[in-house]
Amino acid sequence: MTAEHEAQAAIARHVKLLRQGRRWSLDELASRSGVSKGMLVQIEGARTNPSIGTLCRIAESFGVSIGRLLEAAPEPDVRLVGADEPPVLWRGEAGGTGRLLRGVNDPAFVEVWEWRMAPGEDHDSGDHAPGTREILQLREGALVVTVDGAGYAVRAGETIDFRADRPHAYRNSGDVEAVLTMVVVMPEGERDRSQRVT
Repeated sequence: MTAEHEAQAAIARHVKLLRQGRRWSLDELASRSGVSKGMLVQIEGARTNPSIGTLCRIAESFGVSIGRLLEAAPEPDVRLVGADEPPVLWRGEAGGTGRLLRGVNDPAFVEVWEWRMAPGEDHDSGDHAPGTREILQLREGALVVTVDGAGYAVRAGETIDFRADRPHAYRNSGDVEAVLTMVVVMPEGERDRSQRVT
């Protein structure tokens, strides 16, 4: 079984267990997460690879990190993750990838990602739970990070930190691959998108 199929099976198992543990119907989870019931059925049946945006909305509705949805076993005191273990959770049209290197839920919700974006590729991330922050360290290439409509040019070696609880996006604005490490720090607690104030 490939790492992506293992991730798909882990996501299916954890979404179902977390939903049932809260005694939520599929309709309740759909309402809280903003993810359609049909998509949730596909996810729980391990019949689809959900997008990062979909995983974010589901994880936020449960009050956990995406990493929690990918855990294969109970959290050990020490865990060494092999170079080829982290699954690819985003694929760009030109071959870019986004891999969740590690996510933890205790004592805080933190995720560490590696992104590789081909020239011209972009990713629209939408908004995350209130209070979420992202820190990006660009190792190679050039990137434009757009936060709430304002664009920020980031060059190799630079780090950008911003509130990710508002619409944001990333675009490789250069002519070489952009390689970055991203740290996402999220507040504790469930999020119910159906209760958002507009």
